[in-house]
Amino acid sequence: MSNQKSTIKNQDSQISKVGIIGAGTMGAGIAQVAATAGCEVKLYDVKQDQLDQAAADLDKILARLVQKGRIDSQERERIQGNIAHVDALSELSHCDLVIEAIVENLEVKKKVFGELEKRVSDDCIIATNTSSLSITSIASALKNPERCLGIHFFNPAPLMKLVEIIPAVQTSTNITELCKETIASWGKTVAVAKDTPGFIVNRVARPFYSEALRIYEEGMASIPAIDKAVKQMEFRMGPFELMDFIGHDVNYVVTESVFEAFYYDPRYKPSLTQKRLVEAGWMGRKSGKGFYEFADGVKQDLDHDPQMLTCADVKAIQDRILVMLINEAADALYLKIASADDLDNAMTKGVNYPKGLLAWADERGLDWCVEQLDALYDFYREDRYRCSPLLRSKASKNEMFFG
Repeated sequence: MSNQKSTIKNQDSQISKVGIIGAGTMGAGIAQVAATAGCEVKLYDVKQDQLDQAAADLDKILARLVQKGRIDSQERERIQGNIAHVDALSELSHCDLVIEAIVENLEVKKKVFGELEKRVSDDCIIATNTSSLSITSIASALKNPERCLGIHFFNPAPLMKLVEIIPAVQTSTNITELCKETIASWGKTVAVAKDTPGFIVNRVARPFYSEALRIYEEGMASIPAIDKAVKQMEFRMGPFELMDFIGHDVNYVVTESVFEAFYYDPRYKPSLTQKRLVEAGWMGRKSGKGFYEFADGVKQDLDHDPQMLTCADVKAIQDRILVMLINEAADALYLKIASADDLDNAMTKGVNYPKGLLAWADERGLDWCVEQLDALYDFYREDRYRCSPLLRSKASKNEMFFG
């Protein structure tokens, strides 16, 4: 993003001392990743009970890994020995890198960053794990914003391979490069994204949910039928299953924030159907009820849907959701949000898509993509279905995204 140079943390620097702010599921997961990679980690939280829970959870996770033969008891002790649980922000004073993983509230994050900067060294890198907030805005809370960037892990952090690196407008290039190298050395796949709403994954994945909701609201198919059709394309979960798994309090809020951040672009318009679930407190698996019902976190076998779709109906559902995802990925490339490789890696490694969307577009044919989108636009006359200029341009020139 920024071409400015910095006097802090040149690329030959080593990051060995890492601080994590927030001992919830995400923060504790990031701490485990860093500790496994050999870093000295300090996991900070203001709540002692949260720190105790994080320590207990890590002990269970590592014990399970020992039981399965993935690590030995010596490795378990090494990882646990690399993590100190602390309840004072001043304990992070000697860290080379601090990653914040707290509530998705811009003002709260800016306040924490302002306090943190007073306690760490001038060359400490300060990062946020936000999934959708402006990195540039968060960085503005610092006197030295060039040290700030986004390092976005996916949940669960120890298992998910992707990490998005998002430089702010102010971030120095050597800070970005050092963090890329560091996170890659932790065994992660790094994708660099421009500081725009949703970054890569939370932007490009929106049609997976929104178009499925639209199809359901139009009465084209039932929820189980749509999920079944989508899983036939080798997605691990259907869109409604995945929304229930993520939690509607999270998934809907991200959709709403992306919609607002893009000045109410109709492509990101939230669904009233999902909003009503949030209002009812039906958050999905975590509350026991969402689009499906759950008992002890397990989805009940309610998939025996009496609705029998024709092959044509199934294909229409699949084509519509797929082409909207492809269009979003193509537009992200058009707007230089990320490279083609990073876009496809992000979707396969970050949300386990069966194929990269741009590679999928090449496979299906860019002419096919344009025809599908134009047909949807001609029918609905909504800007939601506008074809990406890059997709149309490449199709007209018989070009592909790869090869």
